[in-house]
Amino acid sequence: MSAEPRVVVHPDKQSLADAAAARLVTAVIDAQSRQPEAQLALTGGSMGSAIIAAIAKVPGRSAVDWTRVRVWWGDERYLPAGDPDRNDTQNDAAGLSALGLDPAKVHRVAGPEASADAEASATAYAQTIREHGQKAWDVVLFGVGPDGHVASLFPHHPAQRIEDAIAVAVHDSPKPPPDRVSLTFECFDRSHEVWFLVSGDDKAESVAAALAPGADRWDVPAAGVRGTDATLWLLDTAAAANLNSPDSPPPAD
Repeated sequence: MSAEPRVVVHPDKQSLADAAAARLVTAVIDAQSRQPEAQLALTGGSMGSAIIAAIAKVPGRSAVDWTRVRVWWGDERYLPAGDPDRNDTQNDAAGLSALGLDPAKVHRVAGPEASADAEASATAYAQTIREHGQKAWDVVLFGVGPDGHVASLFPHHPAQRIEDAIAVAVHDSPKPPPDRVSLTFECFDRSHEVWFLVSGDDKAESVAAALAPGADRWDVPAAGVRGTDATLWLLDTAAAANLNSPDSPPPAD
């Protein structure tokens, strides 16, 4: 059973990041009230970094026990640790390392300096997920590309259709770098909440395509992921431009 998408539109990228950060802090607090740890899968890109940076300004962030948050990434570029194009490097630079997380609970995807190839990295990442008994993500964050891709699952790319796998190697990515590691649709289907964070008019077409009735994930991968409890499209006005009647956020207190 999956939750139907709900669209929330904010005026601009910064207000979207601020609101999403506050929403994420609340979601983590709620998850920690139900279980020992909150399980998050993060995204890279400018929106992924913007929400991490915005968490520092959330008044309620001190209510989170950050040592009880386990962090993963939905995908990673197969590049050496510390490379500025890696998602985790971008998140670190935005302030992830300043949140007070337990470093042992921040699970990074191995790069070429620590694995033989992207296949070995994907296998190791999947094994780490199994070892920690990870059965469902509390919140998965996604950016969406202008082509509708999420994580490193691209339109008409064979990596989309790999089954019985938690993580896969992705080669010949249409967006550089060509080699990546991504969690699979099958893995993402175990998410309680899925949030798409999308900003900019260059994404308006892919947002509308993903939310169109009957959209096929083979053509628009973003259409293929929903949470069991919530599926949120958190957009700015530009990204929502091609939608007919998106919801608006509640007025500020």
